Amino acid sequence: MNKKHERTLEAIFKTPVQSNVVWKDCEKLLVSLGAETSEGEGSRVRFVLNGIKANFHRPHPRKETDKGALVSLRKFLENAGITPKEKKKP
Repeated sequence: MNKKHERTLEAIFKTPVQSNVVWKDCEKLLVSLGAETSEGEGSRVRFVLNGIKANFHRPHPRKETDKGALVSLRKFLENAGITPKEKKKP
């Protein structure tokens, strides 16, 4: 996972829920974590990560993910055992 993916993961888990997280960045993060991806009908996309399944709709016409989808994505990642690393303070 590169720095961009780490920043995306941190944005997904940030509270309050962000409104400027780009969906393509979320998809790239999931792929980098080893998620299997399959296309559904229309804008649907399915992910399987560590045995946990989730279905999402790609946002359109906007490129940013809506807050409800981010909350669902956060729960999916938590259930799959993925959380951002805590940064140590000096």
